[in-house]
Amino acid sequence: MLFGDSPEAHREAAPSTARGKSSRAPECVAIDEPTAALARAIPASIRLGTSSWSFPGWRGIVWDRDTTEASLARHGLRAYGAHPLLRTVGIDKTYYRPAPREEFERLRSQVPDGFSFLVKAHEAITHREPMSANAQGASLWLDPKYATDQVIQPAVDGLGASAGPILFQFSPMGIHAAPSAEGFIREVGAFLAALPQGPLYAVEVRDRALLRPSWGAMLADTGAVHCYSVHPKQGGPLMQAKIADPNVQRAIVCRWMLHSGLSYNQAVDRYQPFDRIVDPDPTSRDGFARLCEMAAQAHKHSFVIINNKAEGSAPRSVRLLAETIAALVLGHPPRRNRHA
Repeated sequence: MLFGDSPEAHREAAPSTARGKSSRAPECVAIDEPTAALARAIPASIRLGTSSWSFPGWRGIVWDRDTTEASLARHGLRAYGAHPLLRTVGIDKTYYRPAPREEFERLRSQVPDGFSFLVKAHEAITHREPMSANAQGASLWLDPKYATDQVIQPAVDGLGASAGPILFQFSPMGIHAAPSAEGFIREVGAFLAALPQGPLYAVEVRDRALLRPSWGAMLADTGAVHCYSVHPKQGGPLMQAKIADPNVQRAIVCRWMLHSGLSYNQAVDRYQPFDRIVDPDPTSRDGFARLCEMAAQAHKHSFVIINNKAEGSAPRSVRLLAETIAALVLGHPPRRNRHA
């Protein structure tokens, strides 16, 4: 199994039980010249991608054939990495279970040079609840040793040059008052300062009260970066940039997760099979494009991870974001592919 998926998700699909779907390893869809030209127009320092890759509905967008979720979970990453617009991917499963170095090594072996992974840290580190405990019952909340041994070191050792940001995602905690916000910021700052130097640490929060000058100052002091996210519990990326100044970040890390006004389950029902843009969000797209442009001008790396629940189809959102970035970088829009 990869990263804690259920056994059912990884069983080989027999042709007789997956009507019309191939159990053979998928290949990347044929890349036409407009797509290749668009990829060449995007600076190499800008890495766009999706959160995970096991979606059969991406046939004709990423995959060359009908296939099963199980086949994609096992074999889809190689085809995903062959698409020139997909230069990074989010590893979400590590949020629920840490992965050993060997699993990261297997992922690294399937992608080309220059590709990178965003790795979500185990939720035990970022939750105060009793589930965040080790075998002895001690809390793992903001535990730097656990984070180093179980999250950071396996990812860095296994991914090597393909290691991108390590993301610490904090769910909404209902922080509204300044004293609570300042206390949380101090706790997170002490945690980040105790981690090994070198890796790129990104922090995503979903409480607007945390977006205050002390938040940006703490990140600057520790060398970590703010994750500019789009989620109903958070303001847009450019609003966040007013507090977490992109000019002082080591890199730009972004996640475009969930369309405004929808719950996760509502978005899944509305957008499946994730093969088309259903609810365009040009405001968020423009915000992320401008952050990427700023990073490129400052010779910094940028990473944008997009979820299917953002607009309906993550790889199609990647395409539209790439076109917006190219328009900013080149000063004129590239020729659109009619299938975008």
